[in-house]
Order: sequence, then C-alpha cells, then structure tokens
Amino acid sequence: MVDMDRGVSAEDGSIRLPVDELRRLSENFGSATIFEPQSGKENRDSGNGNFASPTLPAARAPEKKLTLFALRVAIFEKAATGLGALGFIWATVVLLGGFAITLDKTDFWFITIILLIEGTRICSRSHELEWQHQATWSIADAGIKSFRALRSSPQFIVEIVKTLSGSITRVRKPSPHSRETRENPDAANSGKWDGGRNLCRTWTSSDVPLLPYAQWFFLSGNVSKLLYWLQLASASACVVLSLMKLTIHNYGEIEKGDTDKRNRKAALNIFYSLALAEALLFLMEKAYWEWKLSYCKLLEEVRKECDLGLSGLVSIKRFFYDAYSRCVEGSIFDGLKMDMVTFAMDLLASNSADEQLIGARVLCQFTMNPRFSDDTLQKIGTNISVIERLVEILNWKDPQEEEIRRSAAEILSKLAGKKQNSLRVAGIPGALESISSLLQTNRTFITTADEIGEKTIICDHAHYGLWTFNQLGLLILKKLARDLDNCGKIGNTRGLLPKIIDFMHAEERWLKDENVTPYQILTVKRSLQLVKMLASMIGTTGSHLRREISEMVFTISNIRDILRHGDKHPMLQKLGIEILTSLALEEDATERIGGAGGILKELFNIFFNQGIPENQNHVRIAAGEALAMLALESRRNCLRILKLRVLERLVGALEVPLLRVNAARILRNLCAYSGADCFDQLKGITATVPTVLKAVMSEESKLQEVMIGLAAEAFKFMTSQESNTMFNRAGIKEAELADNILQILRRYQNPPVKVPRIRRFSIELAIWMMQNNTENVRTFKELGMEKELEWVLESTAEVESFNIFSGTFGLSRHSTTIHSLVETAMQLLEDR
Repeated sequence: MVDMDRGVSAEDGSIRLPVDELRRLSENFGSATIFEPQSGKENRDSGNGNFASPTLPAARAPEKKLTLFALRVAIFEKAATGLGALGFIWATVVLLGGFAITLDKTDFWFITIILLIEGTRICSRSHELEWQHQATWSIADAGIKSFRALRSSPQFIVEIVKTLSGSITRVRKPSPHSRETRENPDAANSGKWDGGRNLCRTWTSSDVPLLPYAQWFFLSGNVSKLLYWLQLASASACVVLSLMKLTIHNYGEIEKGDTDKRNRKAALNIFYSLALAEALLFLMEKAYWEWKLSYCKLLEEVRKECDLGLSGLVSIKRFFYDAYSRCVEGSIFDGLKMDMVTFAMDLLASNSADEQLIGARVLCQFTMNPRFSDDTLQKIGTNISVIERLVEILNWKDPQEEEIRRSAAEILSKLAGKKQNSLRVAGIPGALESISSLLQTNRTFITTADEIGEKTIICDHAHYGLWTFNQLGLLILKKLARDLDNCGKIGNTRGLLPKIIDFMHAEERWLKDENVTPYQILTVKRSLQLVKMLASMIGTTGSHLRREISEMVFTISNIRDILRHGDKHPMLQKLGIEILTSLALEEDATERIGGAGGILKELFNIFFNQGIPENQNHVRIAAGEALAMLALESRRNCLRILKLRVLERLVGALEVPLLRVNAARILRNLCAYSGADCFDQLKGITATVPTVLKAVMSEESKLQEVMIGLAAEAFKFMTSQESNTMFNRAGIKEAELADNILQILRRYQNPPVKVPRIRRFSIELAIWMMQNNTENVRTFKELGMEKELEWVLESTAEVESFNIFSGTFGLSRHSTTIHSLVETAMQLLEDR
C-alpha cells in the first residue's frame, strides 16, 4: 500500500518519489551557489540557518515574585526598626533619662531588660543578613534558615555533638580549609588540562573557622542560625514582658501631691506599647517569612519557573538574600531593580569560584531556555565586559572549573547565533585563540569485544568532557563563520585551521561500526560544516581560505576516507563533497583534488550508486555537481575521468531524471576541455544526441540550459551526415530546433539569473547549425534571428560572462565573449 500523496511505501518504509519529483529535486540540488549567482545574503545563510531565531513573546520574569516578597518583608522590618528606635528614644530620654530615680524598681529593671534584649535583637538583625550572605557563598552550605532548621529530635542533638567533637579532634590534623593556601585534591589529574590552577589562595567565606576547637559552631551558616533564633527569643521575651506590665499596671504608688510621678503611668504605657508593637511586627514579619518560604515554598516555585534544575535553588536563595539586603539597607524599592540575569553577570565577574559557578549556571540555563533566551542574550550582548569574561573563562584548564568553562562555552555558542553579538565576540582581542583552546584531539582508542556478537566496539580513551568542549568550540566557530569578516579572522588565527581540519578525520572503523559513539560523528559533522562554510565564502577572503584549506595535506585525504567508507553516514559524505566543490573554485585546488588518488573514482561511485536510499539522493546530486566542477576548464581532470571509463555510464545517466543535469554538465566539460587528441575517446558521446535534442525541445529552465550546452559541444564530433541521422532518429527537424532556439532567445530577453548561460549556449548551437547546413541560415533569417541577436547585444550583462559564481562574484570567465558569438552568428547570416 503506497500513499500516493507522500510517496511512502507502507510495506518497507522506503520513500518512493515520482519521476516529476525526481526531476524537480535534480534541478534544485544540481545548482547551489556554483553554477548560478546568488545574493550575498543567500550565500551567507544558505544551509546554515538564520542568525537569530524568531523572537518569542516576552515572558514574565519569575524572580519578580521574590523581589516583591523582599519588598513586603522589608516594610515589616523597617516599620519594626522604626518603632524600636522610637522606643529607645522614649526610654532613654523620657523614662530613664528623665526620672529613672522615681521609677519603681520592677519598672526600672523591666525597661532595662527590654532595652537590652531589643538592642540584642536589633544588633543581631543588622548582622544576620551579612552572615546569611556568607552562608550562601558556598554552594554546599547555602540555605534559608527557618523554623524547620531547629529539630528537637534526639538524633539531631546527637549529630550536633558528633560534629562538635569531630571538629575538635580534627583541629590537630591538616585541614583543606584551615590554611590560607591549600592544594587542589585533583592536582594529580591536572596534567591533561595543561597545567591548570592547583592552589586556592583565599578562604571560602562559609568555611572560615572563627575560633579554634569550635569550628562547627562558628561557621558562618551556623552563626546565621544562632542570630536568627536569638532574634526570635528576644522578640518573644519583649512581648511577654510588655504584656505583663500593660496587663498588671503595677507602676508603683503615687503619693498625693508628688508632681514628679504624675506622668509616670502614661509614659510607661507608651513605652510598653511601643515595645509590644515592635516585637509583634517583627514576629509578624517572621511568620509571613515562614509562610511564604516554608509553607508556600516560594523559592522552590520560582526555581521551577526559571527551569534552573535541582542545583538552581542555591542561585534563587542567593538572589533573594541580595534583593532583601538592598531593600533593608537602602530604599525599600532598591530590590525591585534586581533581575536574575544582571545578578548572574555580577557573580560571574566575582573572584569566588562558587559565585562564578552560580553565575555561569544561571546564565547558561537562561540562554538555553526559549522563554528567556532573547532577553538574556540581549543583556549579555550589550555588556562587553561580560563577553570578555566569558571568553577569558574558555582558557581555564583547572578540572574543578570544568563546569564553569563548559557553561561559558554554551553561553557563547548561543550568543554567537546573533550577528551583532558574533561580531562583538570575534572583535575581542584573543577571542579566537580562546575558542581554539576548546579544540583538543585525542586519538587513543580502547577496543573491547562484545560478549555476544564479538563485535569490536570503539571507545574514545579521552574524557567525554573533551568531546563536549570540542563540539562547543566547533559550534561557536561555525556560528561566527556566518560573517565574512569573522571567516578572515578564523583563517588568520595561528594554528586554528589545522585543528579544524584534524577534526574531519574519521577512521574506517568509526564509519562502519554501528556502535560508534554519537560524540565522534557529531564532532566530524561540525568540523565538516565549518570547513564547508569557510570554503564557500565569497570574495578575496574566500579565495584565501580555499587556498589555505586545500594546501593542508590532510584535507583531501580526510574527505576521501569519508567518501570511501561513509556509506552509513550520507550527511558526512554530502558535506565532504560540498567542500570539494567549493575548493574547486580555485584552479590549484582543482588540480590537487583531481590528482589525489581515488577522489574522482569515489565521487563516481556515489554518483552512480543506485543502492542509496531515495531519501538520500541529495548525496548523488552533490557528487555530480562536484564532478562537473572538477572537469570544468581542467584538461588533466578530464583525462583522468576518461581513464576511469565512465563515459558510457554518463551517457546512460542522461535518461535518469535525478542525474541528467549533472551528467550533461560533465559530458559537456569533457567535450570542451579534453583536447583534440581525445576525439576518438569522446566519439561515443554522439549517441546522446537524440536524447539531448528531445530534452532541448521539451524541457525548460536549468535542464534545458545544460542540454543546449551539451548539444552545442556534442555536434562538433559529428559530420553533417551523422547529424542528419541523429535528427531523424530523434524525430526532430532542424527547422523545428531553429524555431525553438528563437523562442528561447525571446523568452529570456533579459539576462537570466537562474539560467545565466542559456542565451550563450543557444547562440553557440545556432552557429553550429548554420555552419553545418546553409539551409539553416535561411531558416534563421526568416524567423528573425538578426533582430534577436541585436537585442542580445543591447542586453548583455556580466552574469553571462562566467561559468561559475561565488555568491555575486563571477569566476572562470568564458574565453569567448557573448559579443564575439553574436558577431560570428551575424556574419554567418550575412555571408550565406
């Protein structure tokens, strides 16, 4: 059962394309940027995707919930602090300062205790945020200190005792956190990272032991807990004491006529009320804090909305503390100005490894998230110091900083996807050298036998992280290479092109083994894509890059291995073939490719391979285009092709809709450039004339163009009698062909871009017809050939003067101008 709309066979899952669809594919794939001109934009973006993905609607920032919560909590905090300050002033100025002697003894001590515990609470509150910040500097110790942090279970008490005793015991032993300079535990493995940084010369804030023999208790995270609970105890005590006094009113007796004590009751009521209000506000703040953070799980909610993963809770906590600190220490609205991207960029610029990791993780997650990517990349792209920092991080080789380095590479890979940002990245001094540091090859392999099938499985001995960095480096370069100026910089960066070419290497066992790791194939694919982009660049930059690429001794041999053994990876074959096609734009490279053993043979094997699935026919079409390019204006390559004895198969390919365009191009080039001494070898091409004539009369556009060009060359190998025989065999009269040529000249009165050589080939065919048979002169005159030729002279453009194109640049100028052809045709019309 076959779905006729889609051409898919339900029985074998293969794809069946109708003949007209194959013809359309052959015409579309048969001429990319080589045989017809394209605008600079088309050339730059073709096959590489756009610089920027479609802009998505702006997503609401999830962190706004945290900044709003910080604002509300700060209002409670500042209100409580304001009441506390008023209470202090009232107590010191009115009560203790004014008539402390006249106070009742209990009131004096109550006021003193309240002031002391409130002073303790305010003091501890003013320092709690500082300690909370210190606690969140360490990824391991970061956390919100809540009521749940104090567990009353016996197990928790035992754990505390064990920890305390353990810390006292360990104080006599060298500790990794007890020295100003400590060794990296992974120093032994740092050799493969080219001597990364092995010493940390600063303390991690959360690990600082403030006092000996009490390290656990005085770690910053634990001090923060102590201050938290001290505040709660102080506020609770204040509530109890104030309520006691406001309820009992035992302010001492006032004797009649004692004017010094007449305002004491009102003054004390005001003080206790202020103290009670302040303590209650603080407790309400803490209750609201715990409700949002512990019960409603606000931090967890924001983490999920930001898609930061399990480790993202550390980043969210740190962001919240920073926002809350700004609201408390400055204006309550300062925290509203914070956002996660700016926060992460600030952390990335820090000297703390933990802060750098937090910042890198957040920026990486936000750049990869489609909802936040555009906004994040815009902020990073407009901050040149952040881009410089990211580029700098690429040079880090310490294994402990591997995640930061990988995150920086992923961010740059997304950043380079936008044109303006790619220019900024490449414009940083040393940027390409830093990106080059991501590219490291390691061809040491371990082979193991499969216990069941005894099939050899190839495993790369290098760490998988090495493959990741290689792919990211190639991806960044690939995106940078979309700009012509960046391509020039890539070519001028010392040692970079050889590295890229080296990644094109694919061993036979890689290509044939079904169990090869995807990392290996993806790395080869990206290197091929990058080289293809560099080789297809336009202008003098492209010419310089093609010469450099072709002169590297491993370029062609690497591609040959892929063509020879890459049957299971048609995409790699296609990329390799397209590189050869682009390199063939340079004359020296054409000869170098043709002279490399086996390249032409492998291309023909692919071109004629009928076993390739129909959904991979683009590989056969690309091979045909490469062969046509290699045979163009290259007598040596034409002779090499003739030695392969593929002429008969090329003639047969003219009947195959998929292959006929490129087969006609190859045959025409063989006729035009092989030389007179190959006349006998090319005599067999005359068998194609009936097929060619039918195509000239019935086809249109590209196929018609190449068939006219082939006819003009193939007729040169025949006598008049032989040509008459071919016309009779095709069932076409020469007058009909002449009329068709005139129709073509009228149809394409302006220089065509899609078929830039059709008028030239038509005039060449008309010249042969008039030279071969004088009757054709009269026919052309009667049809109005002179008028059409005059119009060709008036409308000739540069696009008709070249065989091939690199973007809008014409290459391989025709030896005979179209004006000369018109003059020859006009002379024939006049003389005969």
